Amino acid sequence: MTLTAYIAQQLQLREKQVAATIQLLEAGATVPFISRYRKEATSGMNEVEVAQVKKLYEQAQEIAHRREYILQTIEQQGKLTEALRARIADCWDPTLLEDLYLPFKPKRKTRAEMARKKGLEPLADLMLLNVKATPEEMAQSFVKGEVESIDEALQGARDIVAERMNEDERIRQTVRVQFERKGFIRSKVVKAKEAEAGKYRDYFDWSEPLRRCTSHRLLAMRRGEAEGYLRVTIVPEEEEGCVDRIARAYLRPGSKAGKQIQLAAADAYKRLLRPAIETEFAGSSKLHADEEAIGVFAENLRQLLLAAPLGQRRILAIDPGFRTGCKVVCLDAQGNLLHNETIFPHPPQNQYARSGFKLNSLVEQYKIEAIAIGNGTAGRETEELVKSLHLKDVDVFLVSEDGASVYSASKVAREEFPNYDVTVRGAVSIGRRLADPLAELVKIDPKAIGVGQYQHDVDQAELRRCLDQTVEHCVNTVGVNLNTASKHLLTYVSGLGPALAQNIVDYRAAHGPFASRKDLLRVPRLGAKAFEQCAGFLRIPGAANPLDNTAVHPERYALVERIAHDAGSQVADLVANPALRQGLRLEQYCTEEVGMPTLTDIMDELAKPGRDPRGKAQVFSFAENLHSLDDLREGMEIPGVVTNITKFGCFVDMGIKVKGLIHISKLSDHFVKDPAEVVHIQQKVMVRVLDIDDERQRVALQLIHS
Repeated sequence: MTLTAYIAQQLQLREKQVAATIQLLEAGATVPFISRYRKEATSGMNEVEVAQVKKLYEQAQEIAHRREYILQTIEQQGKLTEALRARIADCWDPTLLEDLYLPFKPKRKTRAEMARKKGLEPLADLMLLNVKATPEEMAQSFVKGEVESIDEALQGARDIVAERMNEDERIRQTVRVQFERKGFIRSKVVKAKEAEAGKYRDYFDWSEPLRRCTSHRLLAMRRGEAEGYLRVTIVPEEEEGCVDRIARAYLRPGSKAGKQIQLAAADAYKRLLRPAIETEFAGSSKLHADEEAIGVFAENLRQLLLAAPLGQRRILAIDPGFRTGCKVVCLDAQGNLLHNETIFPHPPQNQYARSGFKLNSLVEQYKIEAIAIGNGTAGRETEELVKSLHLKDVDVFLVSEDGASVYSASKVAREEFPNYDVTVRGAVSIGRRLADPLAELVKIDPKAIGVGQYQHDVDQAELRRCLDQTVEHCVNTVGVNLNTASKHLLTYVSGLGPALAQNIVDYRAAHGPFASRKDLLRVPRLGAKAFEQCAGFLRIPGAANPLDNTAVHPERYALVERIAHDAGSQVADLVANPALRQGLRLEQYCTEEVGMPTLTDIMDELAKPGRDPRGKAQVFSFAENLHSLDDLREGMEIPGVVTNITKFGCFVDMGIKVKGLIHISKLSDHFVKDPAEVVHIQQKVMVRVLDIDDERQRVALQLIHS
C-alpha cells in the first residue's frame, strides 16, 4: 500500500485529494493557504482535513524511516526472506511493524540466550515437536557441561520456548485482543501516602473497564501515579485465559510435554508478554486521553480567541486590587497607552469618593468610550464603584484576567512597555483584551489562559503543536490589519513566522503604513513564496485597491478586474453594488485552476470587504450583591458566563472567585454526549444553584433554558 493510499484509507479521503495536498505541503504551502486558496486542487478539503493529512503524512514518514532501518538490520543478519520483506514493506501499523522485527531485534543478555549458549535449544525443539517422549527422558541427554540437572535443562528449554511465545506475532495479537476486550484499569493508593493523597480519594480503590475510562479519569490517575500517590495497572479481567490461549497455540495433540508448555506459557505471559502489552496499552490509552484533552483545550481556545471584540474604541482599563490599589490606564482607539495612575477606593485606604472623581475626570479628559475591569480580586467592588458614577455613553465590561499576569511579566510585555512596571502592563492587557481578544491573547502562552484541563499532564510537544495550529487557524480566519498588527499577531499569519513578522514591523516603522499588498515584496527577505502564502490573510483598510481589504488573493485580482470589465464597471462598483454581482454568470470564468468554489469565495468577499466575522462584544452584568461564596444560596437563579468546557461539563463564572460546575447531566433534560453541543466559551447563561460545598469551595449548577 502506498503512502497516499494509506493516508486516504485512514481519513476516508480520495487518493487524488491526498496526493494533491501532499504535493502542496511539500512545495511549502501552509494549511490555511491550502484550505482557503487551493480548493480546486484538493476538491474542497477543509482546514481540519488538510491538517489531518499533514499530521498523518509526517507520522507516515517516520514509519517509513523505521521500516528502512528494520529491513536493513534483518538483511545484515542474512534472515530477510522475500515474504518477510514484502510484509514489512507493506506495513504502516507501527505496532505490527515492531512485532515483525522483534524476533530479529538485537537482544541484551536474556535467560533464553543463556540457555542457548548451554546448548538447550534442541531440547526446546524436542519439547514442542516430539509428542511421545516425556520431557524428563529428552532432558537426560542434555545434562552435561554447564547443565547440572534435568530440572536445569527443562528450565532452560522453557526459557527458550517462553521467548519464542513472546516473539510470536500471533500470540502478541491474541494477548492484545484480551487486553482490548477485557482489560481493566485499576488504581490503588500507596499505603504510606493516604493522608497526603486526599485530592485523589476517588481513586484509592478504583477499577473499571479500560475502554470505558474517560480521558479526565485516566489523566487524573496517571497524575496521581506520577506524584507517587497511586499505583495504576492495566490487566485483563481473567489472566488465566491468556495463559491457556498461549499454551494451546504451542501444544501438539497428545504431547507428553503439556505441563512444561503450560509452565512456559505462564512464564511468557507473566514475565514478558503482560509487562510489554500493559506498557503498550498504558501508552495507547494515555495517547487517546491526551488527544481528547488536547482536542477539548484547542476547541475552547478557538472559541475564546474568536470571541467578539469591542473594536477600536477609547478604553479605560482597571486592574483592581485592595491594599495595593487599582491600576488605571487610558488607551486610545489603537490600544496605545496614553495615561496611567493608581486609585485607592477600597480598604484599607477607602478613598472611594476621590477615586470616583478621578475616574470621572479621566473619562472626560480622554473621551473614554468603554471601561474594562479585571475580574480578579476586588473586580466586583470596582465594578460597583464605576457603575455608581452613571457615566453617560460609556459601557462597562468585566474582563477575564486569566493570563494577564503571565503576559505582564513576559519578555513580550517588557519589549512593548520597557519603562512601565508589571501592574501597568497588566492593566493595558485587560483593556486591549476587550478591544480585540485575538490580538492580545496571541501574546500569552495558551496554557495560561485557563481554558484547558490536565494541560500539564498531556504530551507537551503535541499540545504545543495543536495549540499553535489553533492560533494560526484563528488569526487567518479573521485576517490581520497589516498596518496595525503587532509582530506577535503577524507571526501566526500563513507563511510568515517570527523573523518575517519582525521585518514587516521594522519596515512599517521606517517607511510608514503599507499602501498596498504588493508593497510587502519590498520587505527584506519576504520573497514570492512567502508573499503567496500570506498576502490573502493581510488587510489594508482604506487602500486604493478595495481588494486589498478583502480575503481575495492577489493572484486573483486580474480575474476580478476582468469580471468587472465584462460587467461594464470597476472593481469598486462590484463591491458597492449587490445587484451587479447577482447578475454575473460565474460559470463562464471557470478554468482548470479556478472553479466555482474560488469564484463563490470571491463574491462572498466582495459582499463584505473588511468585515470582522466575530461580531461585536456585548455588555453583560452579574447578579448584584453577589461577591463571594457566602452570598450564594441553593435554589438561586443567577446569570453567568461559560469560561471552560470539559468532557464532564462546563465551568461558569458567577461573578465570584469560585467557578461553578454544570455537570454534563445538568446541561439538558435529554442525554448530552458532549457539553460542547450545548454551550460554548464566553456564552452568557442563566443557572440554578444546586449545591454549595464550602469545605472544598465547589458549587454545583444546573443550566436554565429559556
